[in-house]
Amino acid sequence: MWDVVVVGAGPAGASAAYAAAVAGRRVLLLEKAELPRYKTCGGGIIGPSRDALPPGFELPLRDRINAVTFTLGGRLTRTRKSKNTLFGLVNRPEFDHALVTAAERAGARVRTGVTVSRVEQHGPAVPDRRTVAVVLSGGESVLAHAVVGADGSASRIGAHVGVRMDQVDLGLEVEIPVPPTVAEDWAGRVLLDWGPLPGSYGWVFPKGDTLTVGVIAARGEGARTKRYLEDFVGRLGLAGFEPSVSSGHLTRCRAEDSPLSRGRVLVCGDAAGLLEPWTREGISFALRSGRLAGEWAVRVAESGDAVDSRRQALGYAHAIGSDLGAEMSVGRRLHQVFARHPRAMHTALTSLPPAWRAFTRVVRGATTFAEIVRNQPMARRALEALDRRG
Repeated sequence: MWDVVVVGAGPAGASAAYAAAVAGRRVLLLEKAELPRYKTCGGGIIGPSRDALPPGFELPLRDRINAVTFTLGGRLTRTRKSKNTLFGLVNRPEFDHALVTAAERAGARVRTGVTVSRVEQHGPAVPDRRTVAVVLSGGESVLAHAVVGADGSASRIGAHVGVRMDQVDLGLEVEIPVPPTVAEDWAGRVLLDWGPLPGSYGWVFPKGDTLTVGVIAARGEGARTKRYLEDFVGRLGLAGFEPSVSSGHLTRCRAEDSPLSRGRVLVCGDAAGLLEPWTREGISFALRSGRLAGEWAVRVAESGDAVDSRRQALGYAHAIGSDLGAEMSVGRRLHQVFARHPRAMHTALTSLPPAWRAFTRVVRGATTFAEIVRNQPMARRALEALDRRG
């Protein structure tokens, strides 16, 4: 019998396992793949991600970024620079593996190569009402007093909880090895291109001798999204280099009233649809929601009856809503405005010093878009004006 079982060993799951293990509980972390494994992701580590890492965690950084080049459909190029580092870049296999190692050192046990088929909170596999059965694909049942679902955007645990999504996007990405002369041109600088499809954008993230190049757009525009990536790579002069990896991934943002728990089961990260709706940045949301899920799962595990476990689960939902939920609410508005007025966003970031300063403060973790809109009347009025323009 485990106190907490965590399903999925990405940033959300590893953070949840770490938080529960640090509290002295018996924790099992389950992962279907063997580690390290590749994930489609730009690998940007912004301030909120850095601040949510375990104490003493050493980031396996591939580059430190202090400049951003913005383009609008490949035109109107403008590079903004900062005296200080804006954010860092990692390779996800290295980063995720390091997080899992931190959870293990805190006392969590890790099992890889196991697939969870379902969870049961009632029935013959469940000995009592304080127990959840995590059923593996081979038929084995793992018993726990609380379960955290962190098994990605196509989460089976999320389906059990009843998570609902209201924004689904398709991200396509290639990892392109480049010679030193090309790598030098990109060192310390990323590119963000506001794309041809509503709400779409592309990115170039340098990681030593490899460039991570990707685009993202609303699901349902697969052919046009693929063409955007091909055109983007060609425009950058990178079409002659053979990608080492070509991948795709669906990102899903939760509906605002979507549940985060069911009984003794909590969900976090992509499994809960927690990510920033405009940028679709998910690592910071995974780390922060994972830590909260691990902490509250400990309380659920300790609860003696359904009433108490429900009270603890509601506490988790409140913690998510007051922090990440507020950020997502503003992010939805920013995404809608960006989809209708990409040129206005481009002009603001490249020509208006207050907008650039706000961007740098957000990525460094000094503030959030939600705090800016709430506390700065000029920013609030600008967003409201763009909202009204439709």
